Amino acid sequence: MTETLRIDPATTAVVLIEYQNEFTTDGGVLHEAVAPVMAATGMLDRTVELVAAARTAGVSIMHAPITFAPGYGELTRHPYGILKGVVDGNAFVKGGWGAAIVDRLAPADGDIVIEGKRGLDTFASTNLDFILRSKGIETVIISGFLTNCCVESTMRSAYENGYRVITVTDCMAATSAEAHDNAIAHDFPMFSIPLPSAEVMAAF
Repeated sequence: MTETLRIDPATTAVVLIEYQNEFTTDGGVLHEAVAPVMAATGMLDRTVELVAAARTAGVSIMHAPITFAPGYGELTRHPYGILKGVVDGNAFVKGGWGAAIVDRLAPADGDIVIEGKRGLDTFASTNLDFILRSKGIETVIISGFLTNCCVESTMRSAYENGYRVITVTDCMAATSAEAHDNAIAHDFPMFSIPLPSAEVMAAF
């Protein structure tokens, strides 16, 4: 499959999930939790390379940050699971340093920033699907944080919505190597074409 993979830039978008300082940068609320897997995969450097190659090829670049108003009024009064961790850590507050997209992947002219992400699945609370369809996108390339959470949730919805889904296995990270590896080994092949960034770039 990978030998014959072809990507048409005109009908392809790279969706960058939550490349924000809370995850990517020293001092971010969640950085320490993901730093070991980030280091093991080299995901930030590889994503920078992937995005540069995609832009050069004419692929659409879409950023999907998660942000909340101070006080997290958009969420239930009794959050649990991963969103409880976000609230408890006072993470991803709109306008703050932690919610800002990391400088190395700052949106460039022509990039699209998807507004309204408040949960795990990027499709659920945003106009991502509308934008993809309006632009005639057929292939969605997904990377970001967390491998087994927002990336996986978005991957599943993209698959269900009829897109060809490519997940970039060395351009994502989770809070443990076990969680990262397990998702890629067992879940990703059911809902996507999992590939390393070098193979994705070679198909542009």
